[in-house]
Amino acid sequence: MLLPNAQLKTILVQAGLDDHAIVDLETFAANSRIPLQEAAIEKDAISDEKLGTFIANYLKLPFVTLEKMTIPEAVFRIVPERLARKYKVVAFAKDADGIKLAMADPTNTFIQEMVSRKTWRKVFPYLATERDIENTLQMYRKDLQKTFDELLQQELSKSTSAIDVPIEKIVDMLITYAYRDKASDIHIEPEESDSLVRFRIDGILHDVLYLDKKFHDRVVTRIKVLSRLRTDEHLSAQDGKMRMLVDDENLDLRVSIIPIAEGEKVVLRLLASHFRQFTLVDLGMNERDLRKVNAAINKSYGMILSTGPTGSGKTTSIYAILKILNTRDKNITTIEDPIEYRIKGVNQIQVNAKTSLTFANGLRSILRQDPNVIFVGEIRDNETAGIAVNAALTGHLVLSTLHTNDAATALPRLVDMKVEPFLVASTVNVIVAQRLVRKICESCKMPVTLQRSEVIKNIPEVSITSHFAPSEELHVFEGKGCKVCHFTGYEGRIGVFEVIEMSAEIKKLITEKNDSDVISKQAIAEGMTTMLDDGLEKVSKGLTTISEVLRVTKVESL
Repeated sequence: MLLPNAQLKTILVQAGLDDHAIVDLETFAANSRIPLQEAAIEKDAISDEKLGTFIANYLKLPFVTLEKMTIPEAVFRIVPERLARKYKVVAFAKDADGIKLAMADPTNTFIQEMVSRKTWRKVFPYLATERDIENTLQMYRKDLQKTFDELLQQELSKSTSAIDVPIEKIVDMLITYAYRDKASDIHIEPEESDSLVRFRIDGILHDVLYLDKKFHDRVVTRIKVLSRLRTDEHLSAQDGKMRMLVDDENLDLRVSIIPIAEGEKVVLRLLASHFRQFTLVDLGMNERDLRKVNAAINKSYGMILSTGPTGSGKTTSIYAILKILNTRDKNITTIEDPIEYRIKGVNQIQVNAKTSLTFANGLRSILRQDPNVIFVGEIRDNETAGIAVNAALTGHLVLSTLHTNDAATALPRLVDMKVEPFLVASTVNVIVAQRLVRKICESCKMPVTLQRSEVIKNIPEVSITSHFAPSEELHVFEGKGCKVCHFTGYEGRIGVFEVIEMSAEIKKLITEKNDSDVISKQAIAEGMTTMLDDGLEKVSKGLTTISEVLRVTKVESL
């Protein structure tokens, strides 16, 4: 840890936190067994970059944000990858005076001396946040196909047969590359003559490797062994899980294997801790919506609903809320299918159909466990909906997810599940609808100009007018494509949100059984930002593109 807690608390006071907030952070850090600095970021008390700036000022060191810079390849590779990852350090500039190093711990003189000896130049340490450095280390990425071919040639040179190629090396390499590329899933798909490996990065599948078909069955068998599945079963679906150590982190993987016409297809879901280190601010929620959500969080009863299709980040948002609620004086219990991530201090239950542990049955049992906060992974049926609403009505704070297209549709959906309209109106505190858009890659970001006449063919002119200057040309940004972003122009994702807070008028509309359109119009009249408008706001700030916003909000694309 860079600073002792006493000094860090001084910095947090300077950042505007009061004594009560700091005590809460200390309790959360102790319960979660994480440093106070990490707790402050997880609890949304301060942003990662802002805290880094305060710490740098306190230490009288310069601060750098790497994601906003373009680093020359030759400079970046001054520090070998192994040392860069181990010591969290990046060389980002080189001039006549010397080498500039971004460091998570600028007090580490060993790495500074090493770089100085290697380059025969003076080294200037800068403070950068650990998250920023880890994201920048993606520049070490090599082409997986090239690496695999090199490995294959190397191993074949040692033996006379491809049978002797160590499959464990191939599997380890696939998982390590996926982890470093921040892929959420690995798809290993048998084809007629090859085996195709694809990574899902930022919600989009990318072809990354073609394996010779003769390796496919051996790779599948290796994965079955690691996840304790039957190696002699090839005609039925199997599910399992495994754990691997990658870059000093325990990486959990969920395994799904199904038989298809050409063989067995494998999908691995990566569940890494760095994928879940998000706060509501990190996810892109604006200040207006944050105030609504925080008001709902601070109530001791009622329902907080997160809605959206599969893969829209609902569970990530709920986990961010649970981390805020997770204090020692609360009993928090969840029932999930599956448990995506473990949260210290939270009692998490896995749905199990074989033992009749359904969402509804599990929820009944939870209510006998004296809970303060309950998270129901998903409201799927009338029975679960009824129990969840009654739990919220009887003094519990209930969090859950629903599959609806927007926030307003969640209210009639509950009524369709046989929940009385007056109960919906009196129990729901807030509804958050969301989608995930890809962020423009900071390494290859460039300004572009769009014609207003073309944009308004797909987006209402009133929305364009509220976010852009009144001219025929709209000045926005896009990524031209580079090595960091796999030449897609995008790197990472951010949420677009709409949040409905229960007002007296909206409660009245629910009780009168009005449809979602009427409720949505009233919410907009009361100041709700739609997902389209939230997306356009992020476009105007240079965070994403109009085509991305159109893609996820289901508006016809440009």
